[in-house]
Amino acid sequence: MADAWDIVVLGLTITSSWGNGHATTYRALLRALSQRGHHVTFLERDVPWYRDNRDLPNPPFCDAILYQNLGQLRREYTSTVRRADIVMVGSYVPEGVAVGCWACENASLSAFYDIDTPVTLHKLQAGDYEYLHPDLIPCYALYFSFTGGSTLQHLEQTYGSPCARALYCSVDPAAYYLQDIRPAYDLGYLGTYSVDRQPALENLLIEPARRWPQGRFVVAGPQYPVAIAWPANVRRIEHLPPAEHGRFYGSQRFTLNVTRADMCRAGYSPSVRLFEAAACGTPIISDYWPGLETIFALEEEILISRSAEQTLAYLRDISDDRRWAIAQRARQRVLTSHTADRRAVEFERHVQHLLVPQGGPAATAARENV
Repeated sequence: MADAWDIVVLGLTITSSWGNGHATTYRALLRALSQRGHHVTFLERDVPWYRDNRDLPNPPFCDAILYQNLGQLRREYTSTVRRADIVMVGSYVPEGVAVGCWACENASLSAFYDIDTPVTLHKLQAGDYEYLHPDLIPCYALYFSFTGGSTLQHLEQTYGSPCARALYCSVDPAAYYLQDIRPAYDLGYLGTYSVDRQPALENLLIEPARRWPQGRFVVAGPQYPVAIAWPANVRRIEHLPPAEHGRFYGSQRFTLNVTRADMCRAGYSPSVRLFEAAACGTPIISDYWPGLETIFALEEEILISRSAEQTLAYLRDISDDRRWAIAQRARQRVLTSHTADRRAVEFERHVQHLLVPQGGPAATAARENV
């Protein structure tokens, strides 16, 4: 185990899980880092849409601090950043380029945590520098990516990252575990509405519901347009806080995983929903993307569907014994390889050999270019 570190994270949000997957990721990782002896400070921009939907305003495992604007951040927290052993800036942080330049200039060791890597790369190619600029990437000593595979080499060779490493999402087994619940649904889905995910959701859940009126389906998540014509046998839940996710998964015979288009194309981009559902012992039906077989054994630990017909065949034809066996194999894989503590160990390993002075002049030069 590494020595105790002072870690500062500037992320989109940890206090609110409303309409985003960032909070769940940060909560799991930072809780594990705290349990391993590190002190963590989380700096979050106070924005109205999270202010009105905070389900964890005071995390017990870190100091969560809300700031109003970039000026306040610079005035009040520069000393905090300078004292830290490592400072990590996350994707989609408001004014993320300016925040990143400030962090790199003042931190002894800086990192970027990209929870949206394929989306980020698509934005960079389009000249959209909402939270990251190409000139800033070389200034981060570490680029932690939610996407592995060849994307890591692309970040190093094309964008000049000194060190790009995969740091996938994870699950907290204390929050996601087997529950003694009688399934109320044949298939469910948990996820915020996304334009690029919706066709797959239509194909793999909504159309099967139309074709099988006797089936029981559920979709939980905010921001779905009112124009969507939900079949009568699909229950809608507008928002489900993380504390209720475990029971939600436990109430399903199968759960559906649907991946954003950019992440499907990049591959090697597991969703936190995969790990949560598996830890709860719920068998997963998923769309396919390259690298999924490095996370779960196909057809043994996870089921792949490309059509409504295939989804219905799983729901109606798989025996309870096989369903249970698939779920237990996936659960064992997650508990072995994809827990929050495992990610904390990976974080420590990647940071350990880089704890030397970084940034300074290089970051200043980058700030002048962006």
